[in-house]
Amino acid sequence: MTLPITWADARQAVFEAGSAAAPGITPVPLVESDGLTLAEPLVTLTDLPAFPTSSVDGWAVRGDAPWRIVGRVLAGDHAIPLDSPGTCVEIATGGMVPPGTDAVIRIEESKVDGDTVLAGTARKTPDWRSRGEEAARGEELLPAGTPVTPGVIGLAASCGYDTLPCRPAPKAALLVFGDELLVAGPPGDGRVRDALGPSLPSWLRRAGTEVVHVRGPVADTLDDHIAALRSAVDAGAQVVCTTGGTMHGPVDHLHPALAALGARYVVNTVAVRPGFPMLVAKLPGGQFVAGLPGNPQSTFVALVSLVLPLLAGLTGRTLPAPGTVTLGADVPGRGDFTHLALVRMVDGRAHPVAHVGSSMLRGLASSFGFAVIPPGTQGRAGEQALVVPLPILDGERP
Repeated sequence: MTLPITWADARQAVFEAGSAAAPGITPVPLVESDGLTLAEPLVTLTDLPAFPTSSVDGWAVRGDAPWRIVGRVLAGDHAIPLDSPGTCVEIATGGMVPPGTDAVIRIEESKVDGDTVLAGTARKTPDWRSRGEEAARGEELLPAGTPVTPGVIGLAASCGYDTLPCRPAPKAALLVFGDELLVAGPPGDGRVRDALGPSLPSWLRRAGTEVVHVRGPVADTLDDHIAALRSAVDAGAQVVCTTGGTMHGPVDHLHPALAALGARYVVNTVAVRPGFPMLVAKLPGGQFVAGLPGNPQSTFVALVSLVLPLLAGLTGRTLPAPGTVTLGADVPGRGDFTHLALVRMVDGRAHPVAHVGSSMLRGLASSFGFAVIPPGTQGRAGEQALVVPLPILDGERP
């Protein structure tokens, strides 16, 4: 019998396996890079800003008033120097401040007569942005492993980048095992509705994968399991998630199928409840198989416990660290196992939810994530606890 590995050790093991198998660096056009991961630090290619720019509409002046107007600088213009005291140029917001400028006077705080600015007072805080005020050329702005967001894309563009060095999004597949599953209509007569085939691809996309293959239900035979795994690999999947068949019952064929394909285990069973018969194995071709239990809540415990750390490694990100919450109610422990308890946030505190049987999805649908209750302990109201959030898009959290 395989002894379960601790939850923390399991996360670390699959993360390291993913990191060792991370694909090479690819230059990706900025408009296609959202959701990927920086494979190299983001370093400025120029000073930011690259030249001094006016932050107001007004006058760039040299010397004391009055100032003779000798030109105009709009955004995008190259500014020639102000060589003579008593001269100025009209300048627009974003315009290049001419060399030799002593101050920028706001247009609404000046007095003009014909081609002369008669008077104006510069503010104590200069009304222009100095060259390199935001960053100096060659300065590291973001480290490798940073997720690429629209904000990162905008920053990179301002630095002069046309492409970003990224690791590609892992390609994922989903295989749903089980003769008992219905793919349409209400359950009954011994058959249950497949809730994972429709939902897990969306969770995998939110976790940063490109889902390239979904198949299910796969018949409960060894030959069908082997064929399904091969079809996922042939579709180009680097991570193949399966649901069900992770135990050793009469219709559990995942372990024999992995053995037939020459896979080796990275993790095989984890001391966590619910969902301990979870696994990650690696095929001879380098693809990973994440065996998730068939009971829905256990499936999602395995998703956050093993799949998310594996994907972090494959994309060059850091191992996702659990956050911290204050418990709003007691949460029981699970003896020698780590307990991942579904919680939702109410008035800034994490409260356990109802309907959290391993086969239930009602509690999951209204949850923020899983509170982590270590082995041999209980969570007490008012105490701090680690929390693993579900991979939900911004704005979707209950």
